[in-house]
Amino acid sequence: MPPMKLSVLDQSVAVSGRGEDAALRNTLELAKYCETLGYHRFWVSEHHSHPTIVGSAAEVLMGAITASTRRIRIGSAGVMLPHYSA
Repeated sequence: MPPMKLSVLDQSVAVSGRGEDAALRNTLELAKYCETLGYHRFWVSEHHSHPTIVGSAAEVLMGAITASTRRIRIGSAGVMLPHYSA
């Protein structure tokens, strides 16, 4: 049986009393740590107009993660249903 491939989803959550830049730095550090643990993929989510989630430019964040890591795969996903009418 092949080994299980594990992934992580991070939403870059801002913590009260700390700047949004800290949330983005935490995401970069988490991606690097996950890579050292052998995770297969690191997912970032894209959110808009949410008071505690600062990941609104997934493509920029993915570039920063790629520059900070060596082998972990990077992915992005988003649920856009709240932004469109039926």
